[in-house]
Amino acid sequence: MTQRDMAGYLDITPVTLRNWRRDKPHLYEIVMKGFAFEEAVKKAQQNADELKALEEEFKSKK
Repeated sequence: MTQRDMAGYLDITPVTLRNWRRDKPHLYEIVMKGFAFEEAVKKAQQNADELKALEEEFKSKK
């Protein structure tokens, strides 16, 4: 996700996001960690779905 995408998601301008990075580093860090967490959750769900599909595939081969 780009900075522009993040700003749009937060309903702020990309300039505001850059200003937070410079002027409010703790707020910026929290926001970035939130996006990173969301991405990690999506990846974990994808991995779980893939594992479930593999499990079903191997069960059907028995």
